[in-house]
Amino acid sequence: MSLLVVGSVAFDSVKTPFGEAADVLGGSATYFSTSASYFTDVNLVAVVGEDFPQAHIDFLKSREINLDGLQKVSGRTFRWKGEYGYQLNEAKTLETHLNVFQSFKPVIPDSYKSSKFVFLANIDPELQLDVLKQVKGPEIVGCDTMNFWISGKKDALLKTLKEVDILIINDGEARELAGDVNLLKAARCILSYGPKILIIKRGEYGSLLFNGANIFAAPAYPLETVFDPTGAGDTFAGGFMGYLSNTGNLSEPAIRQAIIFGSVMASYNVEAFSLERLKKLDYKEIEERYRAFKKLTHFEDL
Repeated sequence: MSLLVVGSVAFDSVKTPFGEAADVLGGSATYFSTSASYFTDVNLVAVVGEDFPQAHIDFLKSREINLDGLQKVSGRTFRWKGEYGYQLNEAKTLETHLNVFQSFKPVIPDSYKSSKFVFLANIDPELQLDVLKQVKGPEIVGCDTMNFWISGKKDALLKTLKEVDILIINDGEARELAGDVNLLKAARCILSYGPKILIIKRGEYGSLLFNGANIFAAPAYPLETVFDPTGAGDTFAGGFMGYLSNTGNLSEPAIRQAIIFGSVMASYNVEAFSLERLKKLDYKEIEERYRAFKKLTHFEDL
C-alpha cells in the first residue's frame, strides 16, 4: 500500500563530539521517506527553495520516492543548525532559518489523495488537519509533533489528535502534552485525546508502545559508534509506518514487529551524519539487525 508523508526537507549543519557536517541533507520528511522506502511506496509532500541541488532530488528518486508533491519555489531552503554534547538524546539548536518552509501550505496531488497510510510529520497542527481534509479515507493516520506546538498551539493539536490513529512522540513531549511526569499516566491521558496507539520514543533507552491496554517495551540497539542522532526519530517513524504499509497487517504482533523495524532503521541512521548510512543500507542488513534485536530481547518462559 502507498504511504503519504507531509513534512520538511531541509539542510542541516550538525556538530557532535565525534565530528561535524555542514549543509547536509535533512528534514523530517526526508528521513522518514528514505527509511520507509525500504518497505513500501512513498509519496512525499514538502517544499524546497531554488538552492536545493539536483543531486538530492536524484537521491530521493533513486529510492523510488514519488516527488510529485515536492514544491520548488523562489527562495532558500529551510536550514537548521544544532549541536550535541556527549548526552546525545537532545540537540541544542543554534540557528533555525525557516525560509520557504515558513509559508509552506501542503497541496496534496490528486495521485496521492487515495494513499491508505498517511504520516503527518512535525509541522503546524493546523496544516496537519488541512492535509487530512485533502486525502480520501485513509486507513491509518500517523502523526508527530513537538514541544513548540504543544505549548503554543495545544487546542489545534488536540483537534488534530482526534483524527489520528497513531501518535509518535518522545518522552519529554508526552509528559508536556499530558501534564504528567509519569509516562504510564501520561500515556493513558494522551490516548483519551483520540489516538488508538501511542509510541513514546526514549532515545538510547528505546521506545514504549501503548496499544489500548497492551504495553510493549523495545530497547535501543547497543552501538559502539554513534556519530549523529539527527533524524533518528523520523527514521524510526519511517521504518514503523513503512512496515505497516507494506504488510497491511495491524494486529498486535505486527505492530510490535513494526516497532522493531523502526528501531532497526534508527540504529543504522545514527551511525553516520545526515543520511549517509541509510544511502548505503541494503535490506539484508535490515533483516540481520532485526534478528539481532530478537536475540537481544529474548528470554525463556518459566
